[in-house]
Amino acid sequence: MHGDPALPPDFQSLPYVRADAPRGGRIVFGVQGTFDTLNPYAVRGLAAQAIAPPTGLVFQSLMARSFDEPFSLYGLIAETIDTPDDRSWVTFRLNPKARFSDGRPVTAEDILFTWDLLKRKGKPNLRSWYAKVKKAEAPDALTVHFDLSGSEDRELPLILALMPVLPRHATDPDAFEQTSLVPPVGSGPYVVAAVKPGESVTYRKNPDYWAKDLPISRGLYNPDEIRFDYYRDGASLFEAFKGGLYEVRSEDNPTRWVNGYDFAAVRDGRVVKDPVPVETAKGMNALVFNTRRPLFADVRVREALGLLFDFTWVNRTLFSSVYRRTESYFEGSELASTGRPASALERKLLAPYPGAVRPDILEGEWRPSNSDGSGRDREQARRALHLLTEAGYVLQDGVLQNAATGQPFAFEFLASSRVQERLALNFANSLKRIGVTMKVRLVDDVQYWRRLSDFDYDMIQYAWGASPSPGNEQYGRWGSASADRAGSLNYAGARSAAIDAAIEAMLAARAHDDFVDSVRALDRLLLSGFYVVPLFNQPEQWIAHAAAVKRPARTALFGFLPETLWRESH
Repeated sequence: MHGDPALPPDFQSLPYVRADAPRGGRIVFGVQGTFDTLNPYAVRGLAAQAIAPPTGLVFQSLMARSFDEPFSLYGLIAETIDTPDDRSWVTFRLNPKARFSDGRPVTAEDILFTWDLLKRKGKPNLRSWYAKVKKAEAPDALTVHFDLSGSEDRELPLILALMPVLPRHATDPDAFEQTSLVPPVGSGPYVVAAVKPGESVTYRKNPDYWAKDLPISRGLYNPDEIRFDYYRDGASLFEAFKGGLYEVRSEDNPTRWVNGYDFAAVRDGRVVKDPVPVETAKGMNALVFNTRRPLFADVRVREALGLLFDFTWVNRTLFSSVYRRTESYFEGSELASTGRPASALERKLLAPYPGAVRPDILEGEWRPSNSDGSGRDREQARRALHLLTEAGYVLQDGVLQNAATGQPFAFEFLASSRVQERLALNFANSLKRIGVTMKVRLVDDVQYWRRLSDFDYDMIQYAWGASPSPGNEQYGRWGSASADRAGSLNYAGARSAAIDAAIEAMLAARAHDDFVDSVRALDRLLLSGFYVVPLFNQPEQWIAHAAAVKRPARTALFGFLPETLWRESH
């Protein structure tokens, strides 16, 4: 996306794989939830795990990512890519060896068919991206040309390079939007060997996989068979792992990670805890204000309430002190603005919007509130009340009220899980100390996501992931145009010309340093808006696996990658 790829044209394998890893055997994974389709690209249905990129056991894309770089692609189905400096077009030349699992060659007609089908009937993000293409054509059987003039989107050639390839001869466009458990034809290293609806899906290695000797594939996809077993709830999923019913687990419960892995298989060495460092941005897990609500329209109100979140107490009491406080929307990466003063370019980008970034945030001096850990920090409460007084509120008989109308300060927190509910109830107790009433309402998933789609809530908890190379998705999260678009991820309702300009500068950047500065400027704008109460992040990925399952000694920039695993003995 910026600069040059890290690997030379003659690289032999990705730097985070074991190129000579043992092959064969079977690895079983556990998944919480269910699935009802083997089509990962249609709107309807829950697709089976790992069938599509980035893992890509069955479906593969024109090019493949190196997960050791922020956003660099290398040839897979496409042998070469050509695009001019302004990226107004892109041409892919296909590898003549590329084959689908039924032996049919991958052709330019398959690429055009996929692009047209997903543009019309694919998931909304695919429709949006592929609709930017002005024209697509196939000069010959192995060449595809996309005219991108007018899109003004430097990321689009890479997005098209990540387009999956569907077989024209084995895909029914009329039935594409329906759920289906019929094993699909793909160009990937595995085929679907067995399906138990909602229970398990088994992938078996295609012995004729056409790309097994390509540098981009060497050291990946080592087992002969991979199975995903599905469990309805987290408790049964963990008990199944303890019982040896599956072999690789990614843990998300901090208390269980600290205290729950003292079972027989761990004690005798059959299972190992294997924490994996993560060097990518941690993203923003936060309590989110819906600024569309008049109650949260004033930034001083939002900042004041954020002061009452007692991270130190919560981390120690609820989470065994394993988390770190999140201080940036791009936490833990070079894109984070916290702790460093704005560069000259950042200040130039922000100059047309005076006051959009607070001075302490501009200088990198701001940090989220840090309490004394008692759960009753009086200094934070005093600071919060001072801000609320400035915003027109008064504390009367233990109740915070609007000084002009006498209306009590009260709102609802919408939760979708017991974990969210527990955290919200703790926050509600802290807010009660300054006379604020926050009612916590727990609803089922269907109601929760429907209300989020309609922006029908006061406050929620949400986690936006962060890519090392953020791009168009930032418009959907923070752009003014997405603030009133139902179903967007702009849950805070951010609507700022300065934010729009920062995103535009980020997407227009050509040099790496310019890109970093524009993302940092965006980070400062979001922090200055106090759209959220930052929560916490994991310093590492918590992985546990059977001792016979191995991973490479070197970890990719993106962390743990299941496709790099192998079984030591089988």
